[in-house]
Amino acid sequence: MAQAPATAPSSSNHDSGAPGGAHGHAGFWALLIGSIGVVYGDIGTSPLYALRECLRIVTGDFATAPTRDEVIGVVSLIFWALILVVTIKSVFLLLRFDNKGEGGTLSLMALVRRAFEKPSWILLGLGMLGAALFYADAMITPAISVISAVEGLRSVPGLGHHISPWILVISLIILVALFAVQSHGTARIGALFGPITLVWFLVMAALGAIHLSDDLAILAALSPVPALMFFVDHAGLSFIVLGAVFLAVTGAEALYADMGHFGRKPISRAWIFVVLPCLTLNYLGQGALALSHPEAIDNLFFMLAPDWARLPVVLLGMVATIIASQAVITGAYSITQQAIQLGILPRMEIRRTSETQAGQIYMPQVTWIMLAGVVILALAFGSSSRLASAYGIAVSGEMIVSTVLVFFGIWKVWKRPLWLAALICTPFVLIEIAFFSSNLLKVWTGGFVPIVLAIGLVVIMWTWVRGTRILGEIVRRDEPLSSLFETLSHHPPHRVRGTAIFLTGDRETAPAALMHNLKHNQVLHEQIIILTVQTLPIPRAKEGERLLIEDYLPDVKRVTLKFGFMETPNVVKALTEARKQGLKFDIMKTSFFLSRRTIVPSEKSGMPLWQDHLFIFLARNATNATDFFHIPSGRAVELGNQVMV
Repeated sequence: MAQAPATAPSSSNHDSGAPGGAHGHAGFWALLIGSIGVVYGDIGTSPLYALRECLRIVTGDFATAPTRDEVIGVVSLIFWALILVVTIKSVFLLLRFDNKGEGGTLSLMALVRRAFEKPSWILLGLGMLGAALFYADAMITPAISVISAVEGLRSVPGLGHHISPWILVISLIILVALFAVQSHGTARIGALFGPITLVWFLVMAALGAIHLSDDLAILAALSPVPALMFFVDHAGLSFIVLGAVFLAVTGAEALYADMGHFGRKPISRAWIFVVLPCLTLNYLGQGALALSHPEAIDNLFFMLAPDWARLPVVLLGMVATIIASQAVITGAYSITQQAIQLGILPRMEIRRTSETQAGQIYMPQVTWIMLAGVVILALAFGSSSRLASAYGIAVSGEMIVSTVLVFFGIWKVWKRPLWLAALICTPFVLIEIAFFSSNLLKVWTGGFVPIVLAIGLVVIMWTWVRGTRILGEIVRRDEPLSSLFETLSHHPPHRVRGTAIFLTGDRETAPAALMHNLKHNQVLHEQIIILTVQTLPIPRAKEGERLLIEDYLPDVKRVTLKFGFMETPNVVKALTEARKQGLKFDIMKTSFFLSRRTIVPSEKSGMPLWQDHLFIFLARNATNATDFFHIPSGRAVELGNQVMV
């Protein structure tokens, strides 16, 4: 899952870019080319290693040459995986689930949950699992992509022997540099994403096409028969090979995740008319080369290029893998922002790197956690072949989650019969379970890494959701707002000039900061605003529904600000806009009062003690509300109290 670069045209309509629409033909082509760079950057680097790893398994680590039927059968498996998993499921089915123009696992989860009368904890759990699996995949993708491209230097005549000891060092330098520049935003590099990746796909297609004549028998791979025969002839081995075949479709999850940035039609047409044909030609060319020159199977992709073009192709491959890695990094920012707004993760610092594109953000904590994970994985595995053992489990698991959510979506959102939803989704579930089961065979050779990462992240998310729910129940036991002001009407405190805005999560309960201000300062401002910020299960709040102002008492107003889960809650900006609707206050005479709770563990909280401590750790390290809601620090007052959870 990735974000659109800053230069990509933005659209609120998921079918944007259609001829005759708001963007017209020029806008459509800009969206299509932009989607090639961001959406397909990951799947576009799979030819570097996918077929090679399949043949590595078939030949026993290249101990023998593969037979003709084996080569054609494996290429057929890859081609039909692209057709079934990407074309039919992702392009023709998944892209039709539109949550107000947005896509992605969490967006789909929010869309489906809204269709149920009561909040479903099962669906929430599926959303958390899908997000956790994405994070696990996001740490492996940059490592395997960059290392596999740098390994191509070994195929450059006269360079291979000298460069081998430096492959890992060069890869680490590229990865560290990539993460280090994130704080500057991706606006400049984003302008090149689409065109460079388009060139990469066209070069891949050309390299494959010129080798088709090596052995035209490879065209038989376009039929499903060789794939089926491979299963019949290699009953045991074929199941293991599926884990490597799946490498060819990793990155398919980005199609749905980026729907909100580029639109359904540009993404789907880019796949059908550009990406799929180019990938198919390249895999067929690699297969033809393997048939005619079996000695080349240990570095098939780069051996497609003639000697004089090999270095330029390797360098272009490095750029393509950097783009693919960049897409995963910005995707991690996007899904983290959604998770925070949906209450699945604690608040983290979000910096905007573009004044014009809402999707352009930088998250320091996410960046450095991911960099640490990527570097550790690169050092621990050392090569793309070893990393391939850890790759696939997270993505195949995430695909199963999305299919289950699609099942509920067809049933509840589209309101189709239960049997029809099952009929549509069962084939995809069976295919993805086969891929997932095959990838589980890699557990002891590295596959445990994404599993451990995903489990750890699910525990963190579940702890945060559970802890905040318990904390909310404790807060609701505080004095009701109506009771407080009834008491104050009989015993009015001293009033001072200005406006006081008290932030609270429960609009019916007296804010803790208000209670402490009365207790310790024994004053009340002449104008009181009880402010609640709500996150809606839709990407962006409608302008007419973003603000609710209630006259609670003559000098007390209750204000509710509503934001979508793809928006950054800028409270001051929203309140300034509220002046147009009659909310009168002078920001220079306004103070924001926030409650800061010190949480201490309790054996009666309802959570195990270890989970109490984990929740407290997460709460202490969360970004404070002043920064998260963009409240000027000079106008904020934080009053604390102790709460047992």
